[in-house]
Amino acid sequence: MTYFDYASRDSKENESFNELMVKDTQFLSSILIGDCKKIFNRMKSLVDVGGGVGIMAKAIADAFPDLQCTVLDLPHVVAGLHGNKNLTYVQGNMFESIPKADAVMLKSILHDWSDEDCVTILKKCKEAIPSKDNGGKVIIIDMIVGNKKDDHRGIETQLFFDISMMVVVNGKERTEKEWEKLFFDAGYRGYKIVYELGLRSIIELYP
Repeated sequence: MTYFDYASRDSKENESFNELMVKDTQFLSSILIGDCKKIFNRMKSLVDVGGGVGIMAKAIADAFPDLQCTVLDLPHVVAGLHGNKNLTYVQGNMFESIPKADAVMLKSILHDWSDEDCVTILKKCKEAIPSKDNGGKVIIIDMIVGNKKDDHRGIETQLFFDISMMVVVNGKERTEKEWEKLFFDAGYRGYKIVYELGLRSIIELYP
């Protein structure tokens, strides 16, 4: 079975994975709503796909009270979780459907999956958002291998992550060219790298 199928059956593994994601997301969310808050300009709704227990969405919802935030994740992840006036939890599967919103966020999601699966996920995201002219976009937070060309240690760490993704979840870390191919294969018209977060980057993807 896949790692995620195993986690859905083993409560200890699921809890361990969620704790790891919480710590990572707490760090990233503080940067996102501080130094990178421009990416939320003129946005009225956001879906955090695979958002786990909602650490990122909670931070965004608190920082932007007029922004309606939704966390989409598998039933065993969000079961029993409760939102508030601008935060809701939805049980679902990103391979099947994603709630409608101005923007969709994929934080450390796509590196878990093969190219074919990523194209499927990105197509579902595209179905959920409006056109670029109407503010639609996908916000991707993930590694771009080789983005730190003068940083040997940074690239080495990215490559170790690449090996881990291949061994554990049948995914991979990607270069910008590999990302670009996924985007165009999924039917998107353009993208831009808006921020670099150390080993990771923020990419805005436009339908």
